[in-house]
Amino acid sequence: MTGPQRRAQLIEVSRAIFAAKGPDAASMEEIAAAAGVSKPVVYEHFGTKERLYETVVQHEMAVLDSTIREALSLGRSRYRIEQAVLALLTYVETNPEGFSIISRDPGTAGGYETLLNNATESVTPILADAFVRAGFDPSMAVLYGNCLVGMVSQTARWWLEKRSPDKETVAAHIVNLCWNGLAGMESAPILRGRAEAAVAEQGATFGAGAEADPTAEVE
Repeated sequence: MTGPQRRAQLIEVSRAIFAAKGPDAASMEEIAAAAGVSKPVVYEHFGTKERLYETVVQHEMAVLDSTIREALSLGRSRYRIEQAVLALLTYVETNPEGFSIISRDPGTAGGYETLLNNATESVTPILADAFVRAGFDPSMAVLYGNCLVGMVSQTARWWLEKRSPDKETVAAHIVNLCWNGLAGMESAPILRGRAEAAVAEQGATFGAGAEADPTAEVE
């Protein structure tokens, strides 16, 4: 193999071992044996096991981050959210080892926490635009962006283990909860601490119909 080919092979082999055992229990000897090379070859490419693990995480992150950003790039607001949720679940379905690695240690440099932050940054402008159209405070969009991304993320972790129902059904129900929850959102929500508490004003138009979800493409 050429150097780049060998490096790609070692990343692929180590991904399966890291996913099964975690970074602490996995060994360079085991990775070298699975790749059919000597241990010095692995060290030559990555230096340390920690660096190899970081490389695997960053590789998976790049693939998933690109997939989600592409899904959020075009179409109506609801469509973009649907496609982003489906893209994440498709990645979980086709690459469970990679998702297991990046979601295992959220704080790993360049790992899942970074992915969630990137997703929130991508979703927030979509929500902010919808807030403006509905007459809501757009500064709250980042809060709702974090709520939405957190819900999708946790559900994806659950589905990684269950794999039932199918991903399309899961995506449809996630979007049903988040989008229709947004559609009936209150413009100035309050906690109902007492039975006689005032009722907050309903945001009747948010997310309702084509006017609230324009077809304009995003650059």
